[in-house]
Amino acid sequence: MVVKIDGVENKELGCREKLLSFLKENTHGGKVSPQVEIFKSIDVQKDSFHWVMSTFDVDRDFEKVDPSGWNLKNYLSNPVILWSHDYTIPAIGYAENVKAETVLEGDIVFNSKEFDEFGWSIGQRVKAGALRCGSVGFIAEEVEFLEAKDRECDLIFRKQELLEFSICCVPANPFARNGEKRLEITEVIQEPETLSFYDKLSKGLARA
Repeated sequence: MVVKIDGVENKELGCREKLLSFLKENTHGGKVSPQVEIFKSIDVQKDSFHWVMSTFDVDRDFEKVDPSGWNLKNYLSNPVILWSHDYTIPAIGYAENVKAETVLEGDIVFNSKEFDEFGWSIGQRVKAGALRCGSVGFIAEEVEFLEAKDRECDLIFRKQELLEFSICCVPANPFARNGEKRLEITEVIQEPETLSFYDKLSKGLARA
């Protein structure tokens, strides 16, 4: 889990116990006082471009995100799909039909190879099953702390603003799964021994 406080990443708060303590100290009446950005990953099945982005299940951080609390207003006007929450590179795609009812879900459209080899290559990896995870980035607005001994989790995010959705490698929420709706992507056959720009970068062959 990645946590940013007022826009600055805080690696110490990546620890669940420390984040919980920080939120308790900076939350009054359920309202979180500083701007706390949380990035939580989910797991999906291969070859699916309809993504369940977040569920109300207890995740590996022993936390839950209330699907009825999603604020989508700003995201719907700029529905970016990023690679691993990296704000320094252009979006690798965009989301359509995003909604939050029993779960947060939407359709992902990856960029075409013609203008973005990297974004296209991520889509190909998702299609091949090499990448199966996604992650929500959000600002925590209201939280509920659970103190009872028989509680199922420590914390419930009750209201949160969706900032972006990322494709990434490791999930925090192992319960979120893909839906049935699927979007087709065009098959592109590369010539023999032709490497994509992303593959060249990984092999150190690309030049500025």
